Amino acid sequence: MAAAFDPATVDWNLLRALGAVLAHGSLTQAAARLGTSQPTLSRQIAALEAQLGAPLFERGARRLQPTAQALALAEPAARMLAAAQACALAADAARSQADDLAGTVRITASEVVSSQVLPGLLATLARRQPQIQIELVPGDELSNLLEREADIAVRMVRPTQGTLITRHIADWPLGFYAHHDLLAAHGGPPTPATLAQHRWVGMDQSTQLVDGFRAAGFEVDRRFFAFRCDRQAVNLEAVRAGLGIGIVIAPLARRTPALVPVLTELALPVLPVWLTAHRELRASRRLKRVFDFLAQALAAWGEPTH
Repeated sequence: MAAAFDPATVDWNLLRALGAVLAHGSLTQAAARLGTSQPTLSRQIAALEAQLGAPLFERGARRLQPTAQALALAEPAARMLAAAQACALAADAARSQADDLAGTVRITASEVVSSQVLPGLLATLARRQPQIQIELVPGDELSNLLEREADIAVRMVRPTQGTLITRHIADWPLGFYAHHDLLAAHGGPPTPATLAQHRWVGMDQSTQLVDGFRAAGFEVDRRFFAFRCDRQAVNLEAVRAGLGIGIVIAPLARRTPALVPVLTELALPVLPVWLTAHRELRASRRLKRVFDFLAQALAAWGEPTH
């Protein structure tokens, strides 16, 4: 009986054979349609009849006549074949998409962002898109995307080349931070009047921080900073180690429990985050996938945690 037919154990080739014979009424024509031989098709129909325990066709004067069992199976067999074909098409599409995404994306970012921000974000990307490989180029100098030194850049200044694709992602606040042990050793946090009584982390050859303090009304020179280095990633570790008070990206400081905000009454500028890509982004699904992921992940990274 057709009711005893178990679709979970059926051979899909048998259903295709049934559908072809129903459509053409001839083993010869059905075999030609399926690209197989008539004896093979005949064996498949016989095998399906054996599973059902009932005949499916009777020989008529000009064509094979389907039995009631064959007609009862026609619609569910067609549905199962359509579902199988849809699954196959979806699988082919997924394989095609994976092949299209496979490859390398070269990212450049500052040393701090490269070492402190991107590894965790890129680990999430790797779990979602394992076929994408990443090359990360740390450096505070501006790589030339037009010459393909990188595909995507995370920058704290807006790129000026108009042919690049640029998006403003976030504004990360900056703050003065110190290790709590350093503050305890100096009897508490500094005030604007006692800046010189505390140890500071600053730049060596660069005058950026000296100029900033002077612009804020504090007459200092490079000797004001007890620890000096022009590498921002090194200065971050110096602040974390308790070498002195320094300027740290606030979302990064919040992820370091030992750091305490100080001098909160002194306003510091925000750090704009720009995501820039080569114009090839428009044609590359792989670049677009990484660009869109970073845009969302970098914006979320800077949000306050609760």
